[in-house]
Amino acid sequence: MKLGLQVPYFTWPGGPPELGSRLAEVVRTADDVGFSSIWVMDHFFQLPGLGSAELDMLEAYTTLGFIAGHTSRARIGNMVTGVTYRHPGILVKQVTTLDVLSGGRAWMGIGAAWFEREHLALGVPFPRVAERFERLEETLQIALQMWSDDNGPYRGKHYQLDETLNSPQALTKPHPPILVGGSGEKKTLKLVARYADACNLFGDAPEVRRKLEVLRQHCEAEGRNYDEIEKSVLLPFDLGPDGSASEQVVQRLGAFADVGVQTVIGGFRVDPLKPIEIMGRDVLPQVASL
Repeated sequence: MKLGLQVPYFTWPGGPPELGSRLAEVVRTADDVGFSSIWVMDHFFQLPGLGSAELDMLEAYTTLGFIAGHTSRARIGNMVTGVTYRHPGILVKQVTTLDVLSGGRAWMGIGAAWFEREHLALGVPFPRVAERFERLEETLQIALQMWSDDNGPYRGKHYQLDETLNSPQALTKPHPPILVGGSGEKKTLKLVARYADACNLFGDAPEVRRKLEVLRQHCEAEGRNYDEIEKSVLLPFDLGPDGSASEQVVQRLGAFADVGVQTVIGGFRVDPLKPIEIMGRDVLPQVASL
């Protein structure tokens, strides 16, 4: 099993003047102790479950470029990009640039978007859910075309591109891996089966087992090899005071490994430096063999 680090919270001691140096220390440490990937959220306000909207939140792709410059091994990506926030052609260019400048370490994480408040607040159109999923599918099609040898036009219901030129191309071949986030059984997992290299699910181990069975059925219907898709879940790493719950974390990760999960991505709600060090010492060595 592989572990990824999500950094969803930036309200740390020292405030914005020290945020850059602290984030650099956090991601370098995560890279050094063996996290396989590092992720940020694609949000502009802090999420309700993590704190008030006024708390510090960094724009994702600027932050990922910064993280790329302070790491050398871990893959990096967005958990996950809201399809409404950027025109697909520009988004693919951003992910490609990240892949080139990081030496081939970019992920493209993407989903249908959901946080209505920040759309309305910042003037971003927020269509109905059915349209957002239509736009998500077209964006996935555009990404695959831009990462191919086909520089021709794309004509969709929502997006029309006269050219899909993308130069330089990504270093990762055939393209940066695509992760579609979300557990919806009728639409999201169908899009995973049709287009993605990885899924990202929510829930406890029994629920994830059931979701993966739904994904397997979609793969059969699409003629896709289920085993080609990386199965990941998102959950917080609750280590307890000074790592006292590390063994419980290992056991929980083992339960996910037993149902077929290959990567678990998690984070911390407070300054994460010490917990990352504890993960590297007490958790990562044990889960490597799961």
